[in-house]
Amino acid sequence: MFRMGFRKLMEPVANYIQERIEISLPVLREVLRPPGALPEKQFLETCYRCGNCVDVCPAKAIRPLTGGDVDQTGTPYIDPDLAACVVCDELACMKSCPSGALRLIADPSQIRMGLAVVDHGLCVRSRGADCTLCVDKCPLGPHAIRLDGEGRVAVLAAGCVGCGACQFYCPTTPRAIVVHPA
Repeated sequence: MFRMGFRKLMEPVANYIQERIEISLPVLREVLRPPGALPEKQFLETCYRCGNCVDVCPAKAIRPLTGGDVDQTGTPYIDPDLAACVVCDELACMKSCPSGALRLIADPSQIRMGLAVVDHGLCVRSRGADCTLCVDKCPLGPHAIRLDGEGRVAVLAAGCVGCGACQFYCPTTPRAIVVHPA
């Protein structure tokens, strides 16, 4: 009886404290970083926010993050709904980074920005359409994405670099294939 009364009395206080703690903690958005990005915490500490990678990106896929968390403001990111990384031959963004926040990865197949995940319930192939845009537009081709034996889109984790081309070209809304940042 005493426990129930005490719990009833303390519950509003505990809820109030929990709300205040959650509000005061910084909330970092999960974003897709350009190729060669250091792990997020280290990336945020290292990036100069100079915009060099934004300026040299031939696909215009890299953008500076605006709004939201102060620690992330000005840092480069990629939104595959707007433009995808093309894993360019120049590896321009990595080579232009003066801080080392984007380290050079000479072998494009070793880049790990994220991983594409397919929602077969949204994919038009599951409804009989002959769409292969995500497979056709992938800059790494069958090493990263292909059709499986049942004709379904299959992402190969060992080959997918997370460039976002599949997401960019996906014709569904919402997208049937989405890149989750590494």
